[in-house]
Amino acid sequence: MIHAFRCALLRSIVGLALVVLAGCASSPDRPGDAAAWKDARQLVLVVTDDWNTDHGRLRAYERHGDAWQPVADAAPVTVGRAGAAWGVGLHAPRSDGPVKHEGDGRSAAGVFRIGEAFGYAGQVDTALSYRALTVSDYCVDVDGSPLYNRIVDANKEDPKAVAGSTEAMRLDLHGHGDQRYKLGFVIEHNPDGRRGAGSCIFAHLWRSPTDNTAGCTAMDEAAMRRLLGWLRPEQHPVFVLLPREAYTELQRDWALPTPDVVP
Repeated sequence: MIHAFRCALLRSIVGLALVVLAGCASSPDRPGDAAAWKDARQLVLVVTDDWNTDHGRLRAYERHGDAWQPVADAAPVTVGRAGAAWGVGLHAPRSDGPVKHEGDGRSAAGVFRIGEAFGYAGQVDTALSYRALTVSDYCVDVDGSPLYNRIVDANKEDPKAVAGSTEAMRLDLHGHGDQRYKLGFVIEHNPDGRRGAGSCIFAHLWRSPTDNTAGCTAMDEAAMRRLLGWLRPEQHPVFVLLPREAYTELQRDWALPTPDVVP
């Protein structure tokens, strides 16, 4: 009788331990999620008030040990005209908010690698890989194209793959002197070109502090030049955009800057 009781008790304890371990293993967005960007030593953070706000605050950070330290004062930015939505980046997929798709007018929320810089000039002061834009450069925003979500020289590609793309990169030459892409960098949302998940997400110059974007993050030229001069590819920089409530929820698990240094 005592032996049977002990066996039953042992089975119960083992069963409970397995349940606890399974729960830990399946918990979403725990520190394992942050492992995808554990090599990042530079971080550009944008925080908005909520999912539907078209503006926010940007601040840059460097990691010292395990702590993020701000390197400059916060700067105002504008984002998508419809706000933000979860993008496809380094973070695990999420559904606790809008999910980005092509043409939704929302900026991509989450954690993303920072890609190449681009601009109208032949060269600029940046350590990032730099693309001097030409009149035939387009970012392909045509869902279904094999070049979807890539910046290409239309003169060097199959015309059918570029046909219908509306994202001319030399806006000044195609858009009556438009200076928005005079300086910018690629935010690597949807890097594998998943169909319909959204394309051509950049940080670039704004027209004015009150003009929102189609899904990018825009700022004044001084703020952009500071970022481009500071960013270093060997530091594996990441771009993070989150509404404040999501930031508060995810800050610890995603190993992001502490709230006291967030804009």
